[in-house]
Amino acid sequence: MAVIELDGVEKHFTVRKRARADRGVAAPPTGKAGYRRPRTVVRAVDGLTFAIEPAEIVGYLGPNGAGKSTTVKMLTGILVPSAGRIRVAGLDPSRDRVALARKVGVVFGQRTTLWWDLPLRDSFDLVRRLYRVDAPRYRRNLDRLVGLLELADLLDTPVRQLSLGQRMRGDLAAALLHDPEIVYLDEPTIGLDVVSKAAVREFLESINRERGTTVLLTTHDLGDVERLCSRVMVIDHGRLAFDGDLAGLRSLVPSERVVVVDLAVPQPPLVVAGVRASRTDGPRQWFMVPAGGSVADLVTQIVAGHEVSDLTVEEPAIEDVVSFLYRRGAHGG
Repeated sequence: MAVIELDGVEKHFTVRKRARADRGVAAPPTGKAGYRRPRTVVRAVDGLTFAIEPAEIVGYLGPNGAGKSTTVKMLTGILVPSAGRIRVAGLDPSRDRVALARKVGVVFGQRTTLWWDLPLRDSFDLVRRLYRVDAPRYRRNLDRLVGLLELADLLDTPVRQLSLGQRMRGDLAAALLHDPEIVYLDEPTIGLDVVSKAAVREFLESINRERGTTVLLTTHDLGDVERLCSRVMVIDHGRLAFDGDLAGLRSLVPSERVVVVDLAVPQPPLVVAGVRASRTDGPRQWFMVPAGGSVADLVTQIVAGHEVSDLTVEEPAIEDVVSFLYRRGAHGG
């Protein structure tokens, strides 16, 4: 049974445009009697339908303004949908916010949920009291999270003195102290160095594997997606542009794949029907397989006449794939 369900969900905002002077004529002042600023309706989310199963890690991608944050705010009950139906852990987020809060954890990469001037340990204790976590469960969870996230030496340090990577690890611990079934992560590795990113990714993998925690990951760091996500959803202009795995996402891009072949002995550039040879360096040769072409056919032709010691296929970079989807959406493709 799905833990997150959206059915035809919409969210509209009414925006009043500021009056401006036109052709040298001053616009009426904002409060002038009889004058109303023109309004427009923005469809931040426009007919979203999807379901997420327990223990999935789903990447939720989209350009700025696509509707990602609006979706997360509706999933947590902060915003009420204009139309459609949402269920999270069997609850209506906007009607059952308090009950739902005990089942979800939220981490925002650009803002902290910790108390700025308090030691990390005191912030955790306040979180325990907010969620009414009993003492034995709290100690058990805290010990486990502190160990996984390497926070032992930081517990007595005020949050304001932590580095960005240390604070992010603290936020992750705080979001999981009450054993949530579902975790929403909004840019959890933004601004982190390579070491801190690796630590956060390893931690998320471990809680998903060991506890079956469902994770919805909103990010612009596609390294997070490639490392963590079994499924990817791409949202653009409030609509779902793609929902599937990374292989399916890559298949949408009409681009060549690169096949690198290591021959047992150096050879002149090989001629293979339907494939373009792009480069030769000793025994290694590079071939460009066109969109829709068969790598298997290439390999069959080469192996039939030459001894091959190694072979690799380089798929289109995930960044290029997502950028292609955004551009296609922007042009109505």
